[in-house]
Amino acid sequence: MENRNFYNEILTEHNMHPDFKHDIEDADIVLDGINPSCGDEIQLKLKTDGDIITDGAFVGDGCAISQASTDIMLGMIIGQSKEKALEYADIFMRMIRGEASDEEIDSLEEASALRDISHMPARVKCATLGWRTLSEALKDK
Repeated sequence: MENRNFYNEILTEHNMHPDFKHDIEDADIVLDGINPSCGDEIQLKLKTDGDIITDGAFVGDGCAISQASTDIMLGMIIGQSKEKALEYADIFMRMIRGEASDEEIDSLEEASALRDISHMPARVKCATLGWRTLSEALKDK
């Protein structure tokens, strides 16, 4: 039950008070992400300096899970290298599929609160929308 409360607190906080849901000017990388299953849509915007992600934000609409997950993700990757951001995305996706180790899941910090989303198949695409968009955006560059 404690894990569920943690999950609810994290989602509520990031949904009600997102740190990264706003527009940024002059983004180097911009990619739209869509979840056709439920209509979630985001536009991920990243600023980079060489290999480092120096700023990031998203705009769009969607359910609490997609919005909170994307906000948490941005908090983790800003200040990191593109390679590290892709590593986090890989761990997150493997966590959702039940393939990540406990140590890897712990490295995701707040994002680890979404580990049990795999038990809610209709919500998996919501939770992974931002992470999938990030992977596509960085692999394209």
